[in-house]
Amino acid sequence: MPAVLAAALFLASCSPTPPPAPPVVPTPAPVPTREVLPKVGLALGGGGARGFAEIGVLRVLEQEKIPISFVAGTSVGSLVGALYADTGRVLDAEFHAIAVTEEDLFDYRAFAVFSGGFVKGERLRQFLGANLRSKSIEKMKIPFAAVAVDAATGRVVSFQRGAIAPAVHASCAIPGVFVPVVISGRTYIDGGVVNPVPADVARSMGAEVVIAVSIPPLTRSTVPANPVAIAYQAVTIMSAEIGRLRAREADVVITPDVGDIAYDDFTRKKRLIAAGEDAAREALPLIRAAIAARTRRVPVS
Repeated sequence: MPAVLAAALFLASCSPTPPPAPPVVPTPAPVPTREVLPKVGLALGGGGARGFAEIGVLRVLEQEKIPISFVAGTSVGSLVGALYADTGRVLDAEFHAIAVTEEDLFDYRAFAVFSGGFVKGERLRQFLGANLRSKSIEKMKIPFAAVAVDAATGRVVSFQRGAIAPAVHASCAIPGVFVPVVISGRTYIDGGVVNPVPADVARSMGAEVVIAVSIPPLTRSTVPANPVAIAYQAVTIMSAEIGRLRAREADVVITPDVGDIAYDDFTRKKRLIAAGEDAAREALPLIRAAIAARTRRVPVS
């Protein structure tokens, strides 16, 4: 027996030592994160009175809680944009848009040019001065740009500082209708001549997602007989085509169906606003998709 026990002990001593158990590695706690939404910019195009459809677009964006970080506007888009960016509330912009009349904005009928007249734009400035809380662009609730064109060089100018009324006036100075606007010794005309839908301006301001509102041109059943009216019709068609091309620089383009409402028809604003609402609601899936594609998650600090 002692020999057997000794042999067993010898064999046991020769058995391989079992490997040590692996160390227990604690599972790291998940890092809390939060969503960071992209900054959304709005590019509001021109289109005369037809541009009041943009109020309907703004109404839907606010109702759907889509925050707007920047607003760039050309021509009537600069007027609508200023009314909105002033307080950041669509209700304020809509109140002024519904109440405003042609006489509030123009020294006399906007299309008096067809009989040889020009609009000075003094009433437009007075309207803005009386209805905006802010007097300078940098004091507005939402960063804003009014887009005009330097008449001498053809260069697009984006007014993002200084007095609001002259900047919007310059952006709305339709050639042949408004007297050109002089600011700091330079002469400016309607931004729609070169950049009717300023999506690039909204992006340059810092927008990661750009929503553009492009007002289609008026389709006439008959060609105007007045040579000046024909020239104006040609300019608006050209501007609308440029706007259609420039709008492609946006992530989403909203085109309200404003039908045959004339550029100077201020009596159908509710119909125009409804058209803007319809178009904006139709575009909501695209808007949400564009925002989702640029939404990122970052650690909670």
